[in-house]
Amino acid sequence: MKNVWRYAKRYWPLYVVAILSMVVSILLDAAAPQITRRIIDDVIVGGQMGLLMRLLLGLLGIGLGRALFQYVKEFIFDFAASGIGSRLRKDLFDHIQTLSVGYFDSHNTGELMARVKDDVDRIWNACGFVGMLILECFIHTVIMVTCMFTISPVLTMAPLFVMALIVVCAVRMEKGLGLVYEQISEETARMNTVAQENIAGVRTVKAFAREPYEKQKFEGHNKRFYELNMEQARLIARYQPNISFLSKVLLMTIIVAGGILVIRGRMTIGQLGAFSEYASNIIWPMEMVGWLSNDLAAALASEKKIRAIFAEEPKIRTMGADPETGTGEDVPEGGVVAGDGAMRQKRLQGRALARDGEQQDGSKIRGDIRFDQVDLVLHGQRVLKGISFDLPAGKTLGIMGMTGSGKTSIVNLIQRFYDVSAGQIWIDGRKIGQIPLPALRSQIAVVMQDVFLFSDSIAENIKMGKKESVRQASVEKAAVRAGAHGFIMELEQRYDTVIGERGTGLSGGQKQRISIARAIAKESPVLILDDSTSALDMETEKEIERQLAKLERSTKIIIGHRISSVRHADEILILENGQIVERGTHEELMAKKGRYHQTYVVQYGEEETWE
Repeated sequence: MKNVWRYAKRYWPLYVVAILSMVVSILLDAAAPQITRRIIDDVIVGGQMGLLMRLLLGLLGIGLGRALFQYVKEFIFDFAASGIGSRLRKDLFDHIQTLSVGYFDSHNTGELMARVKDDVDRIWNACGFVGMLILECFIHTVIMVTCMFTISPVLTMAPLFVMALIVVCAVRMEKGLGLVYEQISEETARMNTVAQENIAGVRTVKAFAREPYEKQKFEGHNKRFYELNMEQARLIARYQPNISFLSKVLLMTIIVAGGILVIRGRMTIGQLGAFSEYASNIIWPMEMVGWLSNDLAAALASEKKIRAIFAEEPKIRTMGADPETGTGEDVPEGGVVAGDGAMRQKRLQGRALARDGEQQDGSKIRGDIRFDQVDLVLHGQRVLKGISFDLPAGKTLGIMGMTGSGKTSIVNLIQRFYDVSAGQIWIDGRKIGQIPLPALRSQIAVVMQDVFLFSDSIAENIKMGKKESVRQASVEKAAVRAGAHGFIMELEQRYDTVIGERGTGLSGGQKQRISIARAIAKESPVLILDDSTSALDMETEKEIERQLAKLERSTKIIIGHRISSVRHADEILILENGQIVERGTHEELMAKKGRYHQTYVVQYGEEETWE
């Protein structure tokens, strides 16, 4: 568990104190049978009644000492494990944030949720309670066996033989459980995904009366999860009773063999009592072996899954010279380099903040965008072919095309969610790959086709682009421009109204208007609207267009299916199968009598539709 060890070693002084407390506690536990031996041999058999009170006070002192050191041990283990789990979960979440969009194309939400929550919890447990018990069982057994050996080396052979049999059972059980737990972890992720998708899309499920299908799909994963847990139970049931049986055989063997040694005068009754007490003390560690192997196997399986995520590298990086240092430092998405240490991460994060386009002129962009023979291949499919256009700063580009023609892919490339497969994108005369990602994305405001609103107040959703700097007046001004101020003021709590998950409780048009307000409030040099008015009526759309036209210093890219949304653009591109098939102004495209003109006819009903 290399990654976990990296976190655990930060707490090694605490672990040392905890282990020392554990050893002292076990030594005190080991002293109790010696007092029992003296009570039997010296007080009961020998008649030395004057020793009884001192011996009883000794037992009381041992009890108090054990309680104190046990408390210290358990508190420190819990404290350290909490720190490890918390840091691991944070770093895992931070690392996931650095991964490129392409990673999320092939990994579902439920799987990542299982890694961040369930798998980290298992490792947390292994570094705390379970890890503590494993160490305690080992140290406890070694000390108790040593004490038994000092009393009777011959009789000690019996527990050693039984312990060897128990270890064999535990190793076989752990090996089987490791394989099962790996499958359980995978199935947990799948089941979480199905449940999460169903709950998030409950309206769609109900609208299409798909409840029976969704129940059947969930039941399939639930049944598989049940079968895997039953397989786990069968493995435990196969070996755990054997361990319990062997521990009982051990006590019977000691009583019989020890009684024979007492009869032959090779042991005293007190020594046999002490030996039996030591033997009883190693039974619970032997019985715990199976359960601890169970939890350890789960933690190892979880650590393997988490390590696989940490091994993933962001595909999108800032390449070339750093504008601040002039070096060729390679900075990934999120501005965090895994494994470089806290100081380096803070330095990179601080540098990212300095590159937000407000403080560093070297990173602030004007919005001049040029595509030069750009190709994009995703998942083996060529989605863009030879795309070229020049969009000067402050101008507007309209993009139209049928669904799947590649419109949104152009937006994804401008934000560097993906890198081009061929060709080059230039921003203000610089290759897009040389602009630090935080600087690039902080200066692009996007209204996405799939509107996503967080479960927060309307004001906080609008502030999202620049939470630290956007004031309430700017929020309201942006809402007015987006046509959202009117319906917001009709709500009971107005801008403080908390909306549900993904904007539940708002209509599609209302969500779009809040999303547009969020983009406007960001006041970025580049504004992208990806089919952002599809749920709006014509009047609202025209009003928003008039407001957007006032943003003269912003470079605007408008993607839409309606002629009305792009007709005033300085240039309009018509895409088909990832290629530009027509381009020009509204008037030029209408004069060509091509696809754009035919779309106009379809929408405004002046001529026959085109195929």
